Amino acid sequence: MSIFSEFREFIARGNVIDLAVGVIVGAAFNDIVKSLVDQVVMPPIGLLLSGVDFSHLELVLKPDNPITKANELVAIQYGAFLNTMIKFTIVAWVVFLIVKGVNAVRRKDAEKPAAPPAPTAQEALLIEIRDLLKSQGAAKP
Repeated sequence: MSIFSEFREFIARGNVIDLAVGVIVGAAFNDIVKSLVDQVVMPPIGLLLSGVDFSHLELVLKPDNPITKANELVAIQYGAFLNTMIKFTIVAWVVFLIVKGVNAVRRKDAEKPAAPPAPTAQEALLIEIRDLLKSQGAAKP
């Protein structure tokens, strides 16, 4: 088997395709969460904190020297870290809700009684014989 046919077989498996779709949807979801945090959640929080923009909060360890062209600023950007933590919390919450929904559907499916299995050929024959005997017994006065 050539390497290309093995690769094609690998890619054609359902799990790989499902994973690819999940990664693509996850990347798009990341953009939605970033927009939600940066443009919806953080502005009201900043307003409550006297107009503070979290993304610009930083602890300067070494200030930039305006005389030199090089950027010498060394800072701990804890505001960006807070934004990232909020994004993570939102994503974790949404994933939790999705998993909770899937588990609820699985529990409902598990509660439904399983349909009785179809009778085997021998059982079907016995049922037919029983029904014939019943009909003969009902026909006799």
